[in-house]
Amino acid sequence: MSVVQTFTPPQDGPAERSKKEKTEFNKLQKRLRSDVGKAIMDFNMIEAGDKVMVCLSGGKDSYTMLDILLNLQKHAPVSFELVAVNLDQKQPGFPEHVLPEYLRSIGVPFHVIERDTYSIVKEKTPEGKTTCALCSRLRRGTLYGFAEEIGATKIALGHHREDIIETLFLNMFYGGSLKAMPPKLRSDDGKHVLIRPMAYCAEADIAEYAVLKGFPIIPCNLCGSQENAQRKVIKAMLAEWDRQHPGRIESIFSAIGNVAPSQLADRGLFDFDRFVRRADDPASERIPLVNILG
Repeated sequence: MSVVQTFTPPQDGPAERSKKEKTEFNKLQKRLRSDVGKAIMDFNMIEAGDKVMVCLSGGKDSYTMLDILLNLQKHAPVSFELVAVNLDQKQPGFPEHVLPEYLRSIGVPFHVIERDTYSIVKEKTPEGKTTCALCSRLRRGTLYGFAEEIGATKIALGHHREDIIETLFLNMFYGGSLKAMPPKLRSDDGKHVLIRPMAYCAEADIAEYAVLKGFPIIPCNLCGSQENAQRKVIKAMLAEWDRQHPGRIESIFSAIGNVAPSQLADRGLFDFDRFVRRADDPASERIPLVNILG
């Protein structure tokens, strides 16, 4: 399905707002637009002539991403194209009409891909195990193929700051690796560039924005209801840290972009055999811990 209409800016949500509410909403909107704009600039996410495939799931994150990108498209110094794409995974009870109706109402070009990945995931996943990993692989493969089909040069995903931090701890606690979600990534086959325009956005801001805008949220009944999911454990841990130590989330996120390879133990990143200091490694100026303790 493909629809192209003249863009009409979406409404800001309920019409009846007090002056204070309007002021707070404007601040929130400005903050999100600023965060997305900064991420796009910092990581050169969108360039002139790009055709950006915006992956829309029906959740708060992807709705907000599309909304912010549409605004930036109108004011950006370069011209780029946006096309929304939804993957209908044939989950029982999925309201197929919601996204097309919403996208038509705001005049956004869109496609709906119909693939019964739901049945595959349910068949292949053992009872009691989480479905996220297999579901993600199937979804990613389908979206990559479709991006190539429509000539998309970038694939935009709606992951936010907390998603990135949670992934860092998931990999550390359960995978024994120090990695997260990069704001910009080339696929393994080299054919696709993934971007995460909301990498700097706080989840709380996105959740509040989605409510105020009145987006027609579609819950994920496949994975969202799995209470034993490891990500939920990490999310609860981070929420508790944030309550007890305000600012810790921001500090962790800053650390992801402030890596000193020589202060870790990855022999592929630092030449421990020759123990050569790179002149451009900021860590080379640091005082060795042994000097402090000795």
